Amino acid sequence: MPRGLVLVSTPIGNLADISARALSALRSADLVLCEDTRTTARLLTAHGVSARTMALHEHNEDGRTTQVLALLREGKRIALVSDAGTPLVSDPGYRLVRAAIAEGLPVSGIPGANAALLALTLSGLPPHPFLFLGFPPPRQAARLAAFTALRGAERAGLSATLIWYEAPHRLAETLADLAQSLGDRPAAIARELTKRFEEVRRGTLPELAAHYATNAARGEIVILAGPPPEQETPEADLDALLSAALTSHSLKEAVAQVTAATGLPRRQVYARALALTGRED
Repeated sequence: MPRGLVLVSTPIGNLADISARALSALRSADLVLCEDTRTTARLLTAHGVSARTMALHEHNEDGRTTQVLALLREGKRIALVSDAGTPLVSDPGYRLVRAAIAEGLPVSGIPGANAALLALTLSGLPPHPFLFLGFPPPRQAARLAAFTALRGAERAGLSATLIWYEAPHRLAETLADLAQSLGDRPAAIARELTKRFEEVRRGTLPELAAHYATNAARGEIVILAGPPPEQETPEADLDALLSAALTSHSLKEAVAQVTAATGLPRRQVYARALALTGRED
């Protein structure tokens, strides 16, 4: 293992999915920074690795960064791992890496498993381009606003397979919001990848929303939505955006949001919003 900070990718489920190089780095590290030391301890024990560990997570990263930088200046070998997969991808560590780079300290990485990429290859959706968006906002109003803005970007030319992580208890409502915002398009849910109960369910967004509305999901989940259809009806698309915005905003706010997202004339958007709500000017 070289001196400096090394980002070490770990398994996303099956503990056998770790490289010989990653294990070598963990064995020779002076310190292993973990999102959760208990989770990392299970991995280290399974592979007979003895290493000093320290927690680094979203709540203590700022405080730990100063301490870790001091160790790196001394020439220590420090490995950074997350609970599962590639460090920094929807996991802690970005602030530490940015600080180390700013000081000119060595930063390197050992590649490995990543749930988003594995889900993409198994989904049957176009593999590139793709856009990874992390976790959707947990609250519905913010989530719908984010999906509406994304739909506006698609109207402006974005065409990519979209990827999110999601908690199982929010999967059904998030899929319902996606179906409402993005419409009837191919999608997939990848669940418990590399584990005993691995599942990849494919269908349209409305179909998946209906399924998970009555079938509770468990485990680690990846949501994938295909790119928008090449031929769309502008009026129907505008209606979908307005309907999504009107669920959580006043008519005036919804019109402003959709106008900004689509670039359409405000007069046109306002007239359509009045028609949808049955109101008179």
